[in-house]
Amino acid sequence: MRIVRLTATVEKALLAARQQRDIEAERVAAKIVDDVRRRGDKALFAWTKRLDRTDLRREGVWITRREIESARDRVSEDFLGAVQHAARNIRRVAQSQMPKSTILQVGPGVTITQIVRPIETIGCYIPGGRYALVSTLLMTVIPAQVAGVKRITVVCPRPNHELLAAAGTFDITRIARIGGAQAIAALAYGTRSVPRVEKIFGPGNRFVTAAKQLVSSDCAIDLPAGPTEAIVLATSGNARWIAADLLAQAEHAPDAGSFLVTTSTKLANDAQREIDTQLARLPRENPAHQSTARNGAILIAPSLKAAVGFVNRFAPEHLSLMGDATRQLHNISAAGTIFLGEWSAQPIGDYSSGSNHVLPTGGWARRRGGLSTLDFVKCINVQTIERKGFTRVGPVATALARAEGLLAHEAAITVRQ
Repeated sequence: MRIVRLTATVEKALLAARQQRDIEAERVAAKIVDDVRRRGDKALFAWTKRLDRTDLRREGVWITRREIESARDRVSEDFLGAVQHAARNIRRVAQSQMPKSTILQVGPGVTITQIVRPIETIGCYIPGGRYALVSTLLMTVIPAQVAGVKRITVVCPRPNHELLAAAGTFDITRIARIGGAQAIAALAYGTRSVPRVEKIFGPGNRFVTAAKQLVSSDCAIDLPAGPTEAIVLATSGNARWIAADLLAQAEHAPDAGSFLVTTSTKLANDAQREIDTQLARLPRENPAHQSTARNGAILIAPSLKAAVGFVNRFAPEHLSLMGDATRQLHNISAAGTIFLGEWSAQPIGDYSSGSNHVLPTGGWARRRGGLSTLDFVKCINVQTIERKGFTRVGPVATALARAEGLLAHEAAITVRQ
């Protein structure tokens, strides 16, 4: 991982690289989405066989209960115990985020009540690259259950025994063995085999991300989930631990971006040596080798203030604050999630702390935070206006309606006088 000075030119190049559109992914995703929208199952089956080598006509779209029960017998008790522990933490955090119904009397005879209703049907996309991501199943399904979502559909191109066993633990039985842009299209528009949903959750590869953005005008999505990003901001600290955190996120994919931002040349050099040492222990096929060479960097900032400013403009998905940088928490305004202190290892947030790991990337953390129970519900206002309230707020509304030239609006009020 190279060491470079954090200058305005370097920052501009880093930010610009993330804003480049993936034209190829958009083109391919658009072709697949349009085909599934037009031809339904025929296109879904054809693309799945071509891209994932799965024959849905032979294997079936949906995982059977027998497969789920069989998977339970093929995993260890240690694994199931870890799933249940992580799930308890995720559920507790999700429950704390659940919005409450409220009643507010804004004036005599005027009451606004907020009622909370779950989204009726959702789809959870679980990446299935080298391994199906059990953690993503937990992070999407558990908040949905807390919110009260009635129908949860899970899709995964290659669901393994661990994923199926975990799903069975939480009574998730609607699991389709489909993935890619074709799965997103099936969820968004529906086919004979796959009912459409109202909102799609979960990260995926570049084609999945492009497909989600394409369907977002017809089906709600959680957030754009691009390549994984991690920044460690530290003026001092354990270089070995810092290197481990950066490599943990770098191994997600070859296009992942991991950065150490520091004011210390010594820490930069120590971290670089540690990264090289730890990287050498990883198999050559581990994506961390490519991502650190292509996208990672150790950035030496001229001051801590400049470093914090860069972090806020970059708005990373994962941000660790170590050493003296922990005192800068109050100055951080944009990050998907923050790990405070040296013991807050980033992978714990990926799995077991309870905080959600579906997070904004590509600068979206300047606009929103990570996935929460709020994303699975609708807050609806109920307005109760009594006669005594009408006499107070009616004239206000007629004055504003008249100013906007909306005569029917005005009449709907004056007709009641």
